[in-house]
Amino acid sequence: MADLEDVQTVDLMSELLRRLKCAQKPDKRLIFIGPPGSGKGTQSPIVKDEYCLCHLSTGDMLRAAVASKTPLGLKAKEAMDKGALVTDELVVGIIDEAMNKPKCQKGFILDGFPRTVAQAEKLDEMLKKRGTGIDKVLNFAIDDSVLEERITGRWIHPSSGRSYHTKFAPPKTPGVDDITGEPLIQRKDDNAEVLRSRLAAFHNQTEPVIDYYAKKAVLTNVHAEKPPKEVTSEVQKALS
Repeated sequence: MADLEDVQTVDLMSELLRRLKCAQKPDKRLIFIGPPGSGKGTQSPIVKDEYCLCHLSTGDMLRAAVASKTPLGLKAKEAMDKGALVTDELVVGIIDEAMNKPKCQKGFILDGFPRTVAQAEKLDEMLKKRGTGIDKVLNFAIDDSVLEERITGRWIHPSSGRSYHTKFAPPKTPGVDDITGEPLIQRKDDNAEVLRSRLAAFHNQTEPVIDYYAKKAVLTNVHAEKPPKEVTSEVQKALS
């Protein structure tokens, strides 16, 4: 924990102002569902800043819990070391723990969880104990063929992380980074075959979760094939 005496006044004041501004925002507990490449990652930070939410990615949270050796983190580490799957109870417990943090006071965006109806039910049980529930589930709906074009066209400059797309953001010279002139690579899993199997798994797993939230009348479908700015305004409309 940083000693507050060591924090620059300017940083303290801007954090205070941020918290005062955030205090006036409505609480929101959100879930983003969508296949790889659907643009959830682009929209999350925008919504997070707009509503002062915390972004909860279960993978990151598990790693953080393991690193900080919380009781739940130790249990998760034990499971991971054995090569076993971390139980739903553990993941929901870690989400429960995260909700006590100051940055999660106004709510959260859950990304990549729940993936099954059983997980959705456990999440609901935990939130009910806290006297809250999920306010909105955004389903980033996009056609598989659009995703295939988006993902298989991606080229990366490894050392800088700059990314290009053969159709949407091509480099000046094909296969070469604009700034360094170094060659671009494609990620191993950015190919059509890997994508198709990931999408099949995604649909099998998450269709029932989408139905579960639709029945609870908290689901909104977002047209994720649109340009990012249009998706942002759709997301904001759904949340207002």
